[in-house]
Amino acid sequence: MSRPSWKEYFMDIASLVAKRATCRRRRVGAVAVRDKRILASGYNGAPAGLPHCLDIGCLRDELDVPSGERHELCRGLHAEQNVIIQAAYHGVSIKEATIYCTNLPCSICSKMIINAGIREIIYQDGYADPMSKEMLTAAGVKLAQLDEV
Repeated sequence: MSRPSWKEYFMDIASLVAKRATCRRRRVGAVAVRDKRILASGYNGAPAGLPHCLDIGCLRDELDVPSGERHELCRGLHAEQNVIIQAAYHGVSIKEATIYCTNLPCSICSKMIINAGIREIIYQDGYADPMSKEMLTAAGVKLAQLDEV
């Protein structure tokens, strides 16, 4: 049996982190890595101390909002946002890191990733937000889908 590549290994960890997600629509996990070391991880869900969407329902579901639209109606934080917040909370620099995401980040997360100094995103599945790829490419953030790496 062959050993998984580092990229596969870190994506497996992001997938494991996604199992903690409390979103009713999609489970997303993300891991920030530099020099083959995990710096921070995050999953999508309600802010700390607030009720989880799994418990109280989802306004986006009730309003039938399509994926990738009207992010402001979501109570939860995205996995990528939580990676950045967790790193800041614990005083860990994620500048020049690679982020492994189970999904391509949305445009809101992409803006945060750009300003956080993350240099590369490796993702597993796409996401219905074409603006995110445009901004990341324009900012020089490397993008790669895992099966294309």
